[in-house]
Amino acid sequence: MYGGDEVSAIVVDMGCHTCKAGYAGEDAPKAVFPSVVGAVDQMDVDVPDNPEKNLGSAPDPNSTVKTFESEKEKSKRKFYVGSQSLGFRRDNMEVLSPFKDGVIADWDIVDCIWDHAFRECLLIDPKEHPMLLAEPSLNNQQQRERAAELMFEKYKVPALFLAKNAVLTSFASGRATSLVVDSGGGSTTVAPVHDGYVLQKAVLSSPIGGDFLTDCLTKSLESKGISIKPRYSFKRKEIRPGEFQTVDLDFPNTTESYRLYCQRVIASDIKECVCRAPDTPYDESSYSNIPMTPYELPDGQTIEIGSDRFKTPDVLFNPPLVRTIQGMDNYFETAASARGLPQMVIESINKCDVDIRRELFSSILLSGGTASMQQLKERLEKDLLEESPQAARVKVLASGNATERRFSVWIGGSILASLGSFQQMWFSKAEYEEHGASYIQRKCP
Repeated sequence: MYGGDEVSAIVVDMGCHTCKAGYAGEDAPKAVFPSVVGAVDQMDVDVPDNPEKNLGSAPDPNSTVKTFESEKEKSKRKFYVGSQSLGFRRDNMEVLSPFKDGVIADWDIVDCIWDHAFRECLLIDPKEHPMLLAEPSLNNQQQRERAAELMFEKYKVPALFLAKNAVLTSFASGRATSLVVDSGGGSTTVAPVHDGYVLQKAVLSSPIGGDFLTDCLTKSLESKGISIKPRYSFKRKEIRPGEFQTVDLDFPNTTESYRLYCQRVIASDIKECVCRAPDTPYDESSYSNIPMTPYELPDGQTIEIGSDRFKTPDVLFNPPLVRTIQGMDNYFETAASARGLPQMVIESINKCDVDIRRELFSSILLSGGTASMQQLKERLEKDLLEESPQAARVKVLASGNATERRFSVWIGGSILASLGSFQQMWFSKAEYEEHGASYIQRKCP
């Protein structure tokens, strides 16, 4: 027994956009923070980091700062994790993501993010808690073994379990069989789950996720002459009560990746506030005279957003629409190879066994941050009804609660790790020491 009543397991779901961590048995994660880190090469910075020259604000005591020495070049990288320390501008700070094409590429950063989650956010000692990690449905064997090694060797956890995202989403909604459409920050994945197992041969993935849509919206606004100013690039002064004047600040040493990160934070908020999936496929003429929606930017200017509110989400259903957005030229190839959501769903179901297709059509689950966009469920259901076989009863299910939709993978993990019947499934430290990391393939299917 690992996760008894005294010691609860820790559930960690690290997505391309945010990392969620918390205790099994609770209904929402305790810690939610971006899965990117700020990195400063210590070779650039000979003088100690002087926070006073940076907008005069003191460093945040809750932020995690790690120094890693990589073997290749003996330069030290200093990592800043968490939204507070990322919100604080530093000279030459690059924003790095551990993911490349939806799979972990940089384990140093992952280590740093996990460390922040355990020691800074949850304030626990990993030695005392079993860990349930959520992993992408397309994870390969090397990735799983590497995660097991890091957990047992560095964090010395007593037990570990790796569960596929799609399976956890399915459990969160109380089903053993379903088709999970997980649309997150980095990509959109469609994975069929049958009796608690992912049918690997029918998993499909598309590079169009929340970040891609955010970029579409940013470029589209820029082509209309609206530029989004990052928060660090201006200061607002009160000239008269209730009246503000914006003063631009200039920081020549700010990296491009940090500027983009700050812009994305604002653009992603605009997207969440005003965008909604159109009821019918988007076309310029019918959406040209749609009423505008106002949005106030952090620098005080109010912008009006019209047809972009519908055009941006429609890229999920019709990727070639990207061609009509100015400035997205370097994304054309991505869009040309990507399939729309309804096509992915039907293709994935057709790759499954004939006997379970009906059941999959009638329980299509939406999960992930991008899936909580307004009207997405209704539009997907409508498109599928038109394209699916007559005999199929199409039902798209999505929790009415946006928080549940965003955290469904984590919630599924929380339910699974707190079940009494699950306790004999853990991959224990003793088994790891006896059989090595490759044994994870047998313990966690």
